[in-house]
Amino acid sequence: MQSTATSVEEYLETLPEDRSKAISKVREVILKHLPKGIEETMNYGLISYEVPLHVYPDTYNKKPLMFAALASQKNHMAVYLSGIYCDAALRANFENDYKASGKKMDMGKSCVRFRKLENLPLEVIGRAIGALDMESFVLFSKKNKQK
Repeated sequence: MQSTATSVEEYLETLPEDRSKAISKVREVILKHLPKGIEETMNYGLISYEVPLHVYPDTYNKKPLMFAALASQKNHMAVYLSGIYCDAALRANFENDYKASGKKMDMGKSCVRFRKLENLPLEVIGRAIGALDMESFVLFSKKNKQK
């Protein structure tokens, strides 16, 4: 479900109360661990955490490079973690930490899906967000663009 909200606050207000509370809690964790320079915006109809265009303007779609995102979809909520795909070790650590949390992992190609907040290990999400600084993420993106 893509939102037409133009601000994070407006996005949260459009959600059912239980989802607004869950998304807000995950958002707090993301903001607490967000690498310096990454900005929170509304883009693609979801809450997006992006590398500003003035830092890295040469993206394939001329939009800011997405580091992470947060969304309420039709049948679930999702956290998109682009940063853990930069390095096989980061992804393996994330998956191992998630499994060690005892919570069932529902991971797609680019996101972690959850239906209830208690199903998501917030400390693992926080570590994943903080595991990669903006400069390393941009370097990885530049390197992959050249392939």
